[in-house]
Amino acid sequence: METRSLGRSGLQVSALGFGAGTFGGKGPLFSAWGDTDAVQARRMIDLALEAGVNFFDTADVYSDGESESILGQAIRGRRDQVILSSKTGLRLGDGANDAGSSRLRLLKAIDASLRRLGTDYLDLLQLHAFDAMTPIEETLSTLDDLVRAGKVRYLGVSNFSGWQLMKSLDVSAHHGWSRYVANQTYYSLIGRDYEWELMPLGIDQGVGAVVWSPLGWGRLTGKLRRGQPLPATSRLHDTAGFAPPVSDEHLFNVLDVLEQIAGETGRQIAQIAINWLLQRPTVSTVLIGARNEQQLQQNLGAAGWRLSADQMARLDAASLVEPPYPYYPYWRGQFSERSPLPV
Repeated sequence: METRSLGRSGLQVSALGFGAGTFGGKGPLFSAWGDTDAVQARRMIDLALEAGVNFFDTADVYSDGESESILGQAIRGRRDQVILSSKTGLRLGDGANDAGSSRLRLLKAIDASLRRLGTDYLDLLQLHAFDAMTPIEETLSTLDDLVRAGKVRYLGVSNFSGWQLMKSLDVSAHHGWSRYVANQTYYSLIGRDYEWELMPLGIDQGVGAVVWSPLGWGRLTGKLRRGQPLPATSRLHDTAGFAPPVSDEHLFNVLDVLEQIAGETGRQIAQIAINWLLQRPTVSTVLIGARNEQQLQQNLGAAGWRLSADQMARLDAASLVEPPYPYYPYWRGQFSERSPLPV
């Protein structure tokens, strides 16, 4: 499988990464996406490694820490074969200091994650959300200490706005601290908001995208069709309240083109949706998740081939949503012929 630089760093990650959010099955729906146990997890890690995947991502909040524990068991004996990534910052406990990115919280959280994962370092640590209550300098100096101590190799963020990420990068540069090289972000054919601000920032600052939910919260798996009812067993009934909103008309316009291209290529709809992402600017790796081997094998089939320029253009046109002010004048070319936004 193709490998790519993680942002402006020397770390090489596989174009497809494995998201372990389905491991565990503890806690509320938002943190427990599946119920994969240790035996099933090891089999999935086997398949992913055989396919050339080297990037494996989890978070302390997934299944109340159980995802980290199961992933740690699944990679035991082959730690040197994987790029291990986890996230922290969301609430994990009822205490006043059980959330956020304070020095106290980060030092406690990283030790707990390493213990659950059964390792003495993370290749990538990402903040799961911006903490507006903690000074940026406190957070970044602590992260730099973790890098210098050897507990973390590289740093990233997730769910940051453009100004939050840019200010953090500026503070790191000012003090000579380790900087963020990754941005774990939602990006899909039905969720292209990432392109409005975060993608141009990523190009300018060398921050690579680690894409989560590339299938639009399960809406681009191929199970949905225009004019057909959603299967009663679909998890979309449970997750609809969490998913970023998209109109039915826009969703089915995208699905119509995906179905056309599936007929042309012999590929599955999900594979086409992921392959489109692999050809977009700043994308370092696209996280694929799976609740069983069949889903994993299907998603792994998204790599190793390329959509044509015409097929990419048709998907671009079907999925494009005009951005709000102040971004839309640039898309229309009203301010400059040299738009700062990639196409």
